[in-house]
Amino acid sequence: MDHRIYLDHAATTPLDPRVLEAMLPYLHTFWGNPSSVYQEAREARKGLDGARRTVAELLGARPNEVIFTSGGSESDNSALRGVTQAARRRAQAGGRPAGRHIITSAIEHHAILHTAEELEGEGFRVTYLPVDSTGLVNPGALERALDDETILVSIMYANNEVGTIEPIAEMARLVKDRQPHAVFHTDAVQAVGALDINVDRLGVDSLSIAAHKFYGPKGVGALYLRTRTPFQPQQLGGGQEKSRRAGTENVAGAMGLATAMRLAYEEFSARNARIGALRDRLLTELPRLVPGTHVTGPSDPRARLPNNFSCCFERVEGEAVLLQLDLAGIAASSGSACTSGSLEPSHVLKAMGVPNDLARGSLRLTVGKDSTQEEIDRLLSVLPGIVQRLRSLSPLAGRQADMAPPTALASG
Repeated sequence: MDHRIYLDHAATTPLDPRVLEAMLPYLHTFWGNPSSVYQEAREARKGLDGARRTVAELLGARPNEVIFTSGGSESDNSALRGVTQAARRRAQAGGRPAGRHIITSAIEHHAILHTAEELEGEGFRVTYLPVDSTGLVNPGALERALDDETILVSIMYANNEVGTIEPIAEMARLVKDRQPHAVFHTDAVQAVGALDINVDRLGVDSLSIAAHKFYGPKGVGALYLRTRTPFQPQQLGGGQEKSRRAGTENVAGAMGLATAMRLAYEEFSARNARIGALRDRLLTELPRLVPGTHVTGPSDPRARLPNNFSCCFERVEGEAVLLQLDLAGIAASSGSACTSGSLEPSHVLKAMGVPNDLARGSLRLTVGKDSTQEEIDRLLSVLPGIVQRLRSLSPLAGRQADMAPPTALASG
């Protein structure tokens, strides 16, 4: 078919034409360096300051609490490293033992997990909280993990693979009650445009976002950092971003991020109602059309991101499903990654207790604001046949044919 169907909006989103229009003047008219003093620079600075005010307003924050970055990974890296290094430096300057305990979850994005692993190698102690079969962190487990050395807690707001929404406000209150000086960070990269991101209602000290997840440009993000939160800059050079992130600012990118974020919340209710209706069709119809489908993540649609459907198919490799969907003109993704020619099941599904053989049959479908009922019809018409054909050829058939549905998952 000529018309491609894109169902991987959790990976990235197309640039909204209105966002591009807002960016263009800062690419070819107001192109000056915003750190300089002449007119071209002042026009660029005006745009940058306006973008910062917009982002801050949508977060319920102050403009000086918004740091523009290159994206979600940099924001996550900077939050973890910046807070822990600042805490260690302050303790050393005061001649007291440094807190060295970090708490995160087992299902975080690798931008968090790999940074936490590096910090372990630098002498920090990291607790990786488990999740239940739907990907939910138990606040009680967080409370039990807190101790006098805890300096940072980082729990994602919503999971990028299975869509689980975590009780961030509850966990942030718990941390502040028990360990008031600990910094609470949340990776909200998947949440912008789908959930409330007011930082005071959430109770967070730090929050990461990335423009390309909500119809903005790639290569730009932001880190919210509450006033007086200890932070050691990770990118050194000039004094940009109030000396918290060196480098000439990406003014057009910042304008794109701000515009996309403003549109996402102006159109919040209509977008999510429409997206949620399309996703709900997948939740109800795919398990019926494809026997041996196990929905992953919460069964309650309200407990997961409105655009997210994820599942595992028995007796089939997820990567093979993706390739066949691509040939049919449909872009989707899997929780599996191909490493050195062998499939490694998703760390998220592993943490949720999904058996390895089943996890290798994972599929994630994430709809977007421009997805249509006709596109979902097309997917539902071709996917059952793809799975059936692959099962007839799969070496997993013998191993999984008699497998009972795991209690961790909903089975269709």
